[in-house]
Amino acid sequence: MKPNYKNWIPKGMILGTLGGAVASLVLFLVFGLSGLLAAGTWKIILKIVFLILAIVLTLVALWMWLLHRAFSYDGKRQMSKQIIEGLSQHVILPEGGIGLDVGCGSGALTIAVAKCNPQAKMVGIDRWGAEYASYNQTLCEENAKAEGVGDRTSFAKGNALKLDFPDETFDAVTSNYVYHNIPSRDRQAILLETLRVLKKGGTFAIHDVFSRMMYGDMQAFVQRLKEMGYEEVELIDTTQGMFMSPWEAKWMTLIGSAILKGKK
Repeated sequence: MKPNYKNWIPKGMILGTLGGAVASLVLFLVFGLSGLLAAGTWKIILKIVFLILAIVLTLVALWMWLLHRAFSYDGKRQMSKQIIEGLSQHVILPEGGIGLDVGCGSGALTIAVAKCNPQAKMVGIDRWGAEYASYNQTLCEENAKAEGVGDRTSFAKGNALKLDFPDETFDAVTSNYVYHNIPSRDRQAILLETLRVLKKGGTFAIHDVFSRMMYGDMQAFVQRLKEMGYEEVELIDTTQGMFMSPWEAKWMTLIGSAILKGKK
């Protein structure tokens, strides 16, 4: 049995964007070139708006298709596999320990960490929303069984904004490309909520788009964690060859990323 980790850029998302481009082009033809509207300012405005929208959505769909190919587990590049396996190397669990993966999706990172730590267990949580309708608890459990860690992993619904666990529950916490998708004015608060459930002495590795626009000053956040008593905190740029080449990072600027890692 082979695991199925799906794709971080679902085909449905690409087709939906392409459908929007086609609809915009149709509206451009209807309002811009037909005689449905009399010549005038409004006709010119609508023609320009729908033409620009059609072009933009077409370019976005093309960009998403390129990402889909790059991330595919079955393709040549397999960037998602490289990221998952690379990130899991930073997660260390003690004998009999248990770790938490926030936003587990199809279970890839949860499973990878469990494979790297055969002496421990992992819990994966996700809300499994409509954006990724093909991701669900059953899929995660089936993937775990296929990878031989079904007895050391468990999956459940959860909310990253308010984790349903007491303080200092886990020996490690991790997450991959999750928090930038959560609408929030304070994503650093989400990071603190994740770190809240980490035991003293535990490790953490969180991979995301840590841009200033999304997270604010992350270097200041690193210093804040150190002042809070965290023994080790480091922000590692993954766009200079670790997970992607500088060229890939340039054309994939929206997913250029870093790892926030350390020890409590």
